[in-house]
Amino acid sequence: MGIIRSGSRLFDLSVPVVVIGAGACGCSAALAANERGADVLIIERDDPPSGSTSLSGGQIPAAGTKLQKAAGIEDTPEDFATEILEKARHQTDAEIALAVSRGSTVSVDWLVDTYGAPLEVLTDFFYPGHRKHRMHGTPNRDGAELLACLLEAVSREGIDILTAAVATDLHADEVGKVTGVRIRRPDGSREDVGCGALVLACNGFGGNPVMVREYIPEIADALYFGHAGNRGDAVTWGLELGAEVADMGSYQGHGAVATPHNTHIGWPSITEGGIMVNAHGRRFSHENRGYSEQAIDVIRQPGNFAWTIFNATAHDVALQFSHQREAVEVGAIRVAESFDRLAAITELPANALAETLADVNDILAGRKADAFGRDFGDKAPLEPPYYAVRVTGALFHTQGGLVVDPEARVLRRGTRQPLPNLFAGGGAARGLTGPSCWGYTSGAGLMTATTLGRLAGEGAAAVLA
Repeated sequence: MGIIRSGSRLFDLSVPVVVIGAGACGCSAALAANERGADVLIIERDDPPSGSTSLSGGQIPAAGTKLQKAAGIEDTPEDFATEILEKARHQTDAEIALAVSRGSTVSVDWLVDTYGAPLEVLTDFFYPGHRKHRMHGTPNRDGAELLACLLEAVSREGIDILTAAVATDLHADEVGKVTGVRIRRPDGSREDVGCGALVLACNGFGGNPVMVREYIPEIADALYFGHAGNRGDAVTWGLELGAEVADMGSYQGHGAVATPHNTHIGWPSITEGGIMVNAHGRRFSHENRGYSEQAIDVIRQPGNFAWTIFNATAHDVALQFSHQREAVEVGAIRVAESFDRLAAITELPANALAETLADVNDILAGRKADAFGRDFGDKAPLEPPYYAVRVTGALFHTQGGLVVDPEARVLRRGTRQPLPNLFAGGGAARGLTGPSCWGYTSGAGLMTATTLGRLAGEGAAAVLA
């Protein structure tokens, strides 16, 4: 896995634009480059394509879209960029945050208007970090559903996808211009494909335990709930080409993955008034700061788990997500018609659990302030029937990566000048989270995938002009 300095080598097959990865980022890049007249080949290790997009909730945040306006929602990309920076404690690139925020508006409208993406605005709850309803999701709030739509668009446009093909090495000349990609097939054979421009859409390094332990030791022993193919190839290639990387300790976690069932719980279970308690029956955090930072708080509890407890109102809102319905189907979510039954299901100390629920209901009723600083708003009290699920914290995907400019061009280390023909998006590029997990804005993974992917495809086609 590395760079082959092949100079002006002639390839048996050459394609103007090669995209590595057929997720939301890769499909967006391919569609954008194809629109601008470039022939495109997508190289994808899976058959059929799946990746991180399929594992996601399929929601793309964007501000000022046509769908928002139709729903009467007043919002601007500039306001969204401000919220992104606030969530990241101003420890991310403000220029990129604004460029991606503005670009996401274009991307969502483009996917809906041009390629028929079945997106709609979610208006029944707010994700942490968003002050406006700006999540655009598929009917089943499912990443696999979104990816199927994108792959169908790629197929309609006649864009070639080479599946079951692992990109192992890049060919490049001495100045860092990528000239081709080496591919390994399932039978062990290798092929070399030349290119005029390359888009890295192969996500981050969450599936590489060695890299995770090196860069993010705090989450190294947690459950990895991402795609096994996220091996850090983009970072490895980029570093050898002299690219700059940043925020390598940054990641998106999730604090509510049902254990041992390994399906994540819809976050409305928390936003609509749900809580988490540890093995002692006590709350331990402000649960609704964000699902990413909640992951490490859950992992640090006795036994590395917690119980998420919520009411029927929260459960009904969460049921719009396919993952919540899956959790019901596999028996991860338990229903208790009384407090005694809840204590029996969870095997938590009854006295402590009763005190915790009473305390939360006092907060909900406005009789006291929350010790963790959480504002529950006007949510319904925690009362029977109770819903309970045992959860752990997990690593979903890494957020550190190649530094790119607002056109998704990969920048050189030190000079921050763009490499000649290399682009990156999604998890291959540095995200907007800042240096850790607490800066992750809900939905940022798919936002940077679709937006930086689209910009990368446009830029790759322009390189050839």
